[in-house]
Amino acid sequence: MGTAKRAVIGVVGGSGLYAMDGIANAAWRKVDSPFGEPSDELLFGTIDDVEVRFLPRHGRGHRLSPSTINYRANIDALKRAGCTDILSMSAVGSLREDLAPGTFVVVDQFVDRTFAREKSFFGDGCVGHVSVAKPVCGRVGDALAKTAATQQISYVRGGTYLVMEGPQFSSEAESHLYRSWGMSVIGMTNMPEAKLAREAEICYASVAMVTDYDCWRTGHDHVTVDDVVRVLHANAGNARALIRAVVPALADRPECCDRGCDRALEYAIMTSPEARSQEVLARLSAVAGRVLSKG
Repeated sequence: MGTAKRAVIGVVGGSGLYAMDGIANAAWRKVDSPFGEPSDELLFGTIDDVEVRFLPRHGRGHRLSPSTINYRANIDALKRAGCTDILSMSAVGSLREDLAPGTFVVVDQFVDRTFAREKSFFGDGCVGHVSVAKPVCGRVGDALAKTAATQQISYVRGGTYLVMEGPQFSSEAESHLYRSWGMSVIGMTNMPEAKLAREAEICYASVAMVTDYDCWRTGHDHVTVDDVVRVLHANAGNARALIRAVVPALADRPECCDRGCDRALEYAIMTSPEARSQEVLARLSAVAGRVLSKG
């Protein structure tokens, strides 16, 4: 796998996780992106001398809905900030009886049911086709699971996250349909985030933090908003503890990711060099510069 190199860890915070404590030398900095405005400034700092970049997905104060988040700008900004790995945290509903509120699911697959979002950095002027057959980095996912166990956080390794458009929650019919498909959890934010991280050749792993059962479960209507908010806050506290503990474990990363995340674009660009738009290439300088510089 080559000689280890120092990682820069990006953390994308979901609902309830708008700030990070335990970061030394912390400073919020604006990172410009040619794809528009990221959700917020990035919090630069270190955890145990490991460089960290924190981005609240919905913005501080939860200003942005899942459909209006600029996912391309977020991933581009994290790439420009030097991130080699991304830890994605998101609040979800459970589609399985055994995944109770408070459980963390280290996701390994997604089903994308979103329809109102820009899903790729590539398009007219520079066409690229990237495989997302295995959409998360197993190396980072394994580290998250191992660390969750040491932190005594209730977790499950592996599961499928169905990403719906929102902002409304599911109907009962939809919820039962997704359960019949074998989905584990349901949320609104990990797509196209995971696809874009793959296009940007960043190792990406997701922790889905269960806040409640989706509406399929008999008696679920009796759960109050206070119950959900209480679990949300508890999850956020556990998420901070998990991040603080896992970052040092990810400090030394292989020169080449053994899952191929950092080489996802190796054979993905279809447009011949002479037909590529210079304007598009300028926008892609961060996410695809490694392969585009080869001509």
